Amino acid sequence: MVRWQKKAGAAVAAGVLAVALAACSSSGGKQKEESSGDSGGNVADTPRMKVAMITHSGPGDTFWDIVRRGAEAAAKKDNIELQYSADPDGAAQANLVQTAIDSKVDGIAVTLNKPDAVIPNVKKAIAAGIPVTVLNGGLDQWKTTGAIGYFGQDERIAGQATGEKLKQLGAKNVLCVIHEQGNVSLEARCQGIKDKLPTTQNVNVNGTDQPGTQATLTSKLQADKTADYVVALNAGIALTAVQAAKDAGSSAKIGSFDMSKEMAKAVSDGTVQFAVDQQPYLQGYLAVDAIWLYKTNGDTIGGGEATLTGPAFIDKSNIAAVQKYAEAGTR
Repeated sequence: MVRWQKKAGAAVAAGVLAVALAACSSSGGKQKEESSGDSGGNVADTPRMKVAMITHSGPGDTFWDIVRRGAEAAAKKDNIELQYSADPDGAAQANLVQTAIDSKVDGIAVTLNKPDAVIPNVKKAIAAGIPVTVLNGGLDQWKTTGAIGYFGQDERIAGQATGEKLKQLGAKNVLCVIHEQGNVSLEARCQGIKDKLPTTQNVNVNGTDQPGTQATLTSKLQADKTADYVVALNAGIALTAVQAAKDAGSSAKIGSFDMSKEMAKAVSDGTVQFAVDQQPYLQGYLAVDAIWLYKTNGDTIGGGEATLTGPAFIDKSNIAAVQKYAEAGTR
């Protein structure tokens, strides 16, 4: 938490700038390469650039719609043609990085949630003279690549903060739901919770299979009557966990990482007790804007350290302050 407070100022200021300048809608759902960032409105007069954003998003993950909206807002402001693509498979994501290199893009923004698979091609990009920013995942690895900046949260610290929050709420036996096995960021979140609540159990599900996820969680809650909290690692899984608890006849409460329009409503009405917001819009915005700043003025953000965008807790006490942004699809 201390690290975030030290570095959040620049990030928050940039986020305010992003909202003030532009907010681009996202079509969502499509995972293969698309372009956006048509000129219009308040657009930089710097030469047109082409930037690829390559994430590990799976189909239908609304979290990444928010990241993408931030990236599109920065691209629109900066006169950038943004090419977005995604694949949850590490090898396939690495291939998308290679495609961007072959396309001779001016910059790449990439997630490193499957670092062993993706980093070799990230290093190829940098060796080819293409500046790279890292967002959302890869906090412990990004410096080794030679990337010019990292934008996200420290997932272990976020997990530890969540563990402290759960202790304050009286939680004793927590189920931490990992919806993508092998994702280092998700594993770090659950480990952080376990640092503070050693009784925490990990539950692995396939986040792209909603019925299967619901069935797994229902079965687990039926078998373990001592579970008093389920913590999901994204908003969609949290809402599935709400239904699973009902189906199981469990009194377990639900907490979550990440925000969405639906999550804001759930927090507001008490269906979900809290959400841990890492400000994904800001991650997307800064990852693209940092490339533009580097290419046009040689600037870097963060002083050689990660720029942390979270965690921030959203609950009934402050949901009113962010709900309108969630409704707009930017929180």
